[in-house]
Amino acid sequence: MNATNKAILDEANAFISKGEYATFLDYCTEDTTWTFVGEQTLRGKEAIRAYMAKAYVAPPTFNIEQSISEGDFLTVIGRITLKDQAGKAVEYDYCDVWTFREGKMAALKAFVIEAG
Repeated sequence: MNATNKAILDEANAFISKGEYATFLDYCTEDTTWTFVGEQTLRGKEAIRAYMAKAYVAPPTFNIEQSISEGDFLTVIGRITLKDQAGKAVEYDYCDVWTFREGKMAALKAFVIEAG
């Protein structure tokens, strides 16, 4: 396992959990691309920043169940809890596939469904 990529993601997610989204973005490449399968693709830090401002009404909480790393890729399976616009906590199961480039997160392919 590439412990470095896992450590990078863990550090970055710690900033998201504290609501420090700008610091989280320091861990991403300028041209980072996030694809939410079946929903949308975001390109670049500005698009990610706008997404976070809308989607993260309050800092999300993560429960990582498994991490699998190979080369420049890190796959993370877990559950994320987000608050909706009304302030209600909603849980989602996710599988994120991260691509790293030169020590930064360059791409995300996320499979996310509301937990049943």
